[in-house]
Parts: sequence; structure tokens; C-alpha cells
Amino acid sequence: MLATLYIMKKLLIATDFSTTAKHAAEYGYLLAKQLKAGVFLCNTITIPAEASMSGMTIWPLEESDTLLEDSTEELKRLKAHLEQTDHTDTFRPPVDYLNEAGTVRDIVNNSTFKQKVDMIIAGTHQPDVLGTFLLGNHTHELIETCIKPLLIVPNTASFKPIKKIAFATDLEHPENDLEQLYELITFARTLNAEILLTHIHNKSYNSMNFEKGIEKFLVEISNKVNYPEIYYRIIKQDKVEQGLDWLCENGQIDMLAMVHRKHDFLDRILHGSSHTKKMADHIAIPLLVYPDTKPKY
Repeated sequence: MLATLYIMKKLLIATDFSTTAKHAAEYGYLLAKQLKAGVFLCNTITIPAEASMSGMTIWPLEESDTLLEDSTEELKRLKAHLEQTDHTDTFRPPVDYLNEAGTVRDIVNNSTFKQKVDMIIAGTHQPDVLGTFLLGNHTHELIETCIKPLLIVPNTASFKPIKKIAFATDLEHPENDLEQLYELITFARTLNAEILLTHIHNKSYNSMNFEKGIEKFLVEISNKVNYPEIYYRIIKQDKVEQGLDWLCENGQIDMLAMVHRKHDFLDRILHGSSHTKKMADHIAIPLLVYPDTKPKY
């Protein structure tokens, strides 16, 4: 058994108190029940920079205190809502909360580290939301900066037991995603869910050597972690997002997992947003994003 395998114990739910964020919190709470994990609600108070050269007005200290007080009351209400709507006799996740002034990136990652969080949960970006958590596209910011797996929950995703998770990966070089795959296996094992390794490609794979290579890789992984519920599927499609959209609509999957590859400035100019961000903007099922642990050279 690999030493990296562990049981998930705490989920951080980032919230701006919007309808979308409340839905994500409800989903996260139910997921915590299934995982037998704790819940940590987190709200960020974004205050304009104090530097006069920025052209922004300096906020009085009492104004900041008022925002934090309001945020605390909202967090208490959200905590009570999650606990009071749980009428089951099964495991009840302990719920705690925190709010601080700062950037979304810093507060979420600092809280993740201090609270020993295993997964971060957030709703999808809503352009018309003006909550205190939101300054720009917070979903993209979390995808780019999170130090732990990030589960993005769209409004269209109703909670149900997770039985099949598709992991979008490069089956030509599957070793690049091994660390994230091991983490996903730990998550799937707790849920007793299947993992479907999926590769979107515009070529036809008729090579017997390729098929045998993939099957050998899966056998090696299954033997190392003692988890046989791993399969693979190749989808022929010119564009990655179109192939993943087809999978989400027709593949009978409950969640899509991807590794976010960080793009440098030239990549962003030439190719725009990453595949992960593009999927986060319109996906109808939960999207689990793993940070890329390999440095980009």
C-alpha cells in the first residue's frame, strides 16, 4: 500500500453567501456526510488597497470591522442552515467557520494549511454577483492558486451518491498524472466509486501495442493500490472541451476530475484559458481540479 494514501477528514467550503455559493455549501455538507469528514466555512472580506497611488479610497477601520461582523453573522446563519436541514440519523459533520480580510487566494490557502484541509469546495463563477468574496472570477483564481484539490459545484448539480468519476488524462503519457491519480483513488475508495481514465484525441487508436500498454499500466496501478475499479476510455474528438462535454452528457459519470496545468504568459496569449477553466465555465456536473505538482520549465 502506498504511504501517500489517507482518509479525507476536512472540507473547506469557500462562500460569498450568494445563491450559487449556498448551493455549493449544501452539496459540500452532504459530501462531508458521505466521507465522514468535517466542514470548514470560509469567507473572504476584500478591502481596497491602502496605497494612495492606486487611486482607491482608504477604508476606515470601523468599516472593515462592520464587514467582518456582517460576515460572521452570515456564516453563523449558513452553519445553522446546514445543521438544521440535516434530519438524518447518520454521521453529522462538525461545522466550523472563519472570515478574514485579504485576497481569496491567500485566505483560502492559509486556512487550508492551518486547518489541515483535504479538499476545497466552491460554486461556479456568476458574473452578476457582487458579494464580498468576489472580485473578478474567483473560480478561475482558485483553480490557478489552490494548494489542495478544488471541487467546483455548478447550480445544476444535485447531490447524489458518487459512483463513477471520470479522470481526464493523457493516456499516451499517463505517468505525468500519477500523483493526482493516487489521490483520486483514495477519494474514490472512500466513496466506493469507479474511476474512468479518459483521453480525448483526434486520432484513431488501432494499435494493439498501445492498447496493451494502457492495460499493463492499469494493472500496475491497481496492484500498487489494491483498487481494481479503474477503467479507461478513448474519445475521438477534435476539441478537448467538446469531447469532455459529450462524456459528461452521455458517459453516466457523477464527477469529472482534471489536473490544472499552469500556463505561462505566452501560453495564455496563444491559447487562452486552460481546458480546466473552460470546463469550469459551463460544466453541469461537479468538477474536481487537482493542482499540478510538477514545476513548469
